[in-house]
Formats: sequence, structure tokens, C-alpha cells
Amino acid sequence: MDAMDDSSTVRVGLIGYGLAGSVFHAPLIAATEGLVLDTIVTSSPERQRQARAEFPDVRLVDSADELWGRADELDLIVIASPNRTHVPLARTALEAGLPVVVDKPLAATAAEAEALAALAEARGLLLSVFQNRRWDNDFLTLRKLLAEGALGDVQRFESRFERWRPQLKGGWRESGDPAEVGGLLYDLGSHLVDQALTLFGPVDSVYAEVDVRRPGAQTDDDTFIALTHTSGVRSHLWMSAITAQLGPRFRVLGSGSGYVKYGLDPQEAALREGLRPGDPSVEWGTEPESEWGRLGAGESPLTGGGVPVPTLHGDYPAYYAAVAAALRDGTPPPVTAAEAAATLHVLEAARLSAAERRTVRIEVPA
Repeated sequence: MDAMDDSSTVRVGLIGYGLAGSVFHAPLIAATEGLVLDTIVTSSPERQRQARAEFPDVRLVDSADELWGRADELDLIVIASPNRTHVPLARTALEAGLPVVVDKPLAATAAEAEALAALAEARGLLLSVFQNRRWDNDFLTLRKLLAEGALGDVQRFESRFERWRPQLKGGWRESGDPAEVGGLLYDLGSHLVDQALTLFGPVDSVYAEVDVRRPGAQTDDDTFIALTHTSGVRSHLWMSAITAQLGPRFRVLGSGSGYVKYGLDPQEAALREGLRPGDPSVEWGTEPESEWGRLGAGESPLTGGGVPVPTLHGDYPAYYAAVAAALRDGTPPPVTAAEAAATLHVLEAARLSAAERRTVRIEVPA
């Protein structure tokens, strides 16, 4: 990947201003030194008004086609539009000579992701996937504990994104059209599988249960995946919209100790409330001591077992800071397209496992 001039300001075109674009990408781009939010693409008048109120100096356009005619005025394209548009928009941007960040999932299939990765490599362009949950406070804390050997040899990793949403919300994420790439498997599952692979490496077998529970639902809303990593670790991953009693976010069991953490990283809630990283009045990504996880053995953390582990600060801004550094210095992006393809291989295996009610093997490259 070619590096940009050190003095360059990266001018960013953001495609999409729904949940992903307005809550995550736009605020984080605007808070990153060296990045400037130049253009937002949205055809919705309401979202255009919202974007104008938040970013008075931004250029607003109705379609992505208006970006390609100005390719020489932009330095990075961020794709935060519906999943079905990710591949065609990323391909067009790369063919226009522009580096690209794509919200997860990169594509509907691993083959499509690998084709995009090959195109980016051939053109010497950055292609990265927004896996912000690698910078969740609990995930950063767990990585630190693993690096310190605080759990001994990890045997089982349990990870959950569970919600209580018994009523359908509508929209493309709940569509049954396969072209929309909706459902929890590809939504929350993209995060859960990416975290498991990042922590414990590749997997050689996948078992999944994919269910549609809510009346009128068209796509999965209650899903479980079991992974066997080549390292021997077993990951059990839950994603659900119908969990009446939420389980721990993490339960990680090792030969010497276990770590249990409840609750969600506070960064998404802060962004939704309009708080912004870099604001001196905000201590970004922190949580109270009452939310800390516990480390110990032999007793439940809910009855006082173990000791509290201070939770590291969550750091979503680190993703775009790393993107800026990659464009400036030519270093690898914070999340690669190859890593996204590996996650998609697992998600495809999970879908096949559920459909055929069997464990699916994955060929791991030597």
C-alpha cells in the first residue's frame, strides 16, 4: 500500500448516514487527527438535515455516483450503507483509485471478500473493515489478562451479545431477502467471531443453531455458534434479540482462573447520546467500578467470588487513528480484508451447519 505525504490531510467521503454512519463513523472520523469529513452521501432529507446540524461544513450529496466524479478531491471512502451495497461500492471506489473502509460485514461471502482484497492489493490501496468491537473496554481488558497469563491455559471462551427486543423493528436488517445479508448471524456474529479469531486464532470446526423466534420475523434472531480452534480452545458465542435475562458478556475459563464480565462497553451509548471523543468534559470509554469484571476460581462472581479487575478504557477512536497512520506511513490497516474473509468463512460454515444440522469442518491453511 502506498503511503501518503506526511503533511496530507485525508479527505473522507462517507457513504450512508443511518445508524452506522451517524452514530459511529462520522463522529469518529471527525475526532481523528489528520482526517477531515469532506462529504456525506445520503438521499434522505431528514438525514441530510441531521448531518448538516452535526457537521455544518460538510458537503452533502444524494448518491455515491457524485463521489466518483470527484475522486481526485478525496483520499478515503467509508462505506456505512446497507450490507447489500458493500461489495459494489467498495469495488467501484477501489477501481477509482481510492482507499476504502467498509462497515462489517465486508461482504456476504468469503469469496467476495477475497476478491475485493485481491483488487485492493493489485492497486496498492488500503482496504479495511470496521470491527470496532476489538476496541471495547472488556475485550481490551481480556487481551491484557491473556497476555499476562492471568487465566493459565484458556480452555473455553464464552461471549454474548444478547438483547431483549421481542417486537420487530423492521428495516433491511430484519429482511428475509438473502441479498440484504440481514439477521444476527452476519450482524452481531461478525463481531463475536472476529473477536474469537483475534484472541484464539483459526478454527477447524463449526457447529451452529440458527433460529427465527419472533412472530413475523423473516431472518435469524436467536443464534448460537460453537467453534473449535486449532489451538484447542473452544468458543461458545451467543447472539439474540429475545433474551429475557441477559448472561455475562464474557465468561473465560482457564486452567488457573476464570474471568467473568457483565454489561456492555459504554462507548456506543455515549455516541448515541451525542457525546464525542476528544471532548475535554468527557472521560471517554470509562465505566464505574461496579461494572468491573472479576477474576478468580471456585466461586461465582455473583456471590463475591474472585477479585475485581479494573476495566481498561474503551477506545473506538483508535481504529481511525490506525487508519490514518496506515495511509500516512504505509503500515498495515487495523483490520485487514483477509481477517474479514476469515470471519466470513466461519459465518458461512455456521449457516451451513444450522441448515444441515451437523458440524462443519473448515480447512485451515498450513
